[in-house]
Amino acid sequence: MTDIEVGTVLPSITATFTRQTLVRYAGASTDFNPIHYSDAAAAALGLPGVIAHGMLTMGTALRVVTDWCGDPARVLSYYVRFVKSVPVPDDAEGATVTFGGTVTKVENGIATVTVDALLDGVKVLGGAKAEVRCD
Repeated sequence: MTDIEVGTVLPSITATFTRQTLVRYAGASTDFNPIHYSDAAAAALGLPGVIAHGMLTMGTALRVVTDWCGDPARVLSYYVRFVKSVPVPDDAEGATVTFGGTVTKVENGIATVTVDALLDGVKVLGGAKAEVRCD
């Protein structure tokens, strides 16, 4: 990973979040907040419906980086800001989010990757960046 250049575009991935995905994630993470499975609970808080867990979205976005670098231990830091929730309809199609990344800086053996997460062309994560050891 020593020949990395600014402007390198990482292979994108898509992930579909369904209600079943949310139930499985809730069990694995023990995040049983009802906004992740109950339309009534989500509506009571003014949400557009059941939404995906933020950490599920954030973790899935990081896969772009870990798939690219080949070793999750190379990731030195990761930061995201949540700018939009990911509503997950109660159907088999769910919500499909596209994730991508671009190397924006390489210095002292560390590559900074800006990560994008788009739902229907709209960003759901803002300022998402990972620092990756590339020596």
